[in-house]
Amino acid sequence: MPLAADSPVKSMTTDFDPASATIAVVTYNRSGLLTRLLESFVTMDPKPGHFVIVDNASVDDTAEVVESFRERLGDGLVYHRLDTNTGGSGGFSEGMRVAYELGSTWMWLMDDDVEVIPDGLAKMGKWAPRFKSIQGRRYDYDGSEFYWQYRVAESLGIPIPFAPSGFDESGFKEMNSGCFEGMFIHRDIVTQIGLPDPRFFIYWDDQLYGWLASRKTTSVIVNEFVLRRTREIKQWDMGIRHMNASSDAYRYYIMRNRALIKQYYRALGVYHRIPFALGTSLTFGKELIRLLFVERKVRGTSNLFRGLRDGGKIARDRSWRPMPALTPGG
Repeated sequence: MPLAADSPVKSMTTDFDPASATIAVVTYNRSGLLTRLLESFVTMDPKPGHFVIVDNASVDDTAEVVESFRERLGDGLVYHRLDTNTGGSGGFSEGMRVAYELGSTWMWLMDDDVEVIPDGLAKMGKWAPRFKSIQGRRYDYDGSEFYWQYRVAESLGIPIPFAPSGFDESGFKEMNSGCFEGMFIHRDIVTQIGLPDPRFFIYWDDQLYGWLASRKTTSVIVNEFVLRRTREIKQWDMGIRHMNASSDAYRYYIMRNRALIKQYYRALGVYHRIPFALGTSLTFGKELIRLLFVERKVRGTSNLFRGLRDGGKIARDRSWRPMPALTPGG
């Protein structure tokens, strides 16, 4: 029988041990935002077994900030500094690896520009007995309910922007995507699909990882608000949806990384040239709209073309292989 979205937390957590979870955070030169996130960790009840902070070679006072929380967060606080900036993709791959090697049953991934609702882990944990790939909800910077594109059109390889946002009495909806701003995933699934792919650097990595997870288990987004964004982002209000501002780096990787998705699709036997090409064209068009209506400029299109060009090289690489499972037979 479906669980009601407002069922008491305690009645649904009997099979979930908070200490079995690890929160893995990726940060880069944003110690002010990281401070707010760490403060929210202090007030969490319950707390996870570990907090893994992956520092993408920051040059600010990130290390000092993390150390200042050592006494309040205890031995479960793990600071892991990388030698170079590997992007969000590399950071989450490394954070997942550290969490996995700590023996964590559950891994909860998040950026440094959010804070955790105090009972967020309990809210996620109440779904843990039923599902192994779970996405919670978050509030936007202004307190509004953020809409996350939780389904992808598989043949196109792009998110469906207007998938229904409402929940029924079950309190969850099936998804075939993922977002590293709040992905809550079981080690059994990580074992089977491997670590997130650092070759993405930024963008499409979490969508692809969530899609891989949905091929192994029933993935869901649940009607639980567990995070709150702490950084304001320029947006274009489209009425029922918003479109965020971007950057030249994002524009480049948005187009380049289409080739990585293509390679995964080929390896798994789901690639179809014409619909995937249509998905790439729609992505290009969306980024042009973002430039014109959100950022109100025309410069930046060269990064889209550079991404397509470099993506072509990746797509032609016959030696390319997906990330491996963590054990044989995964």
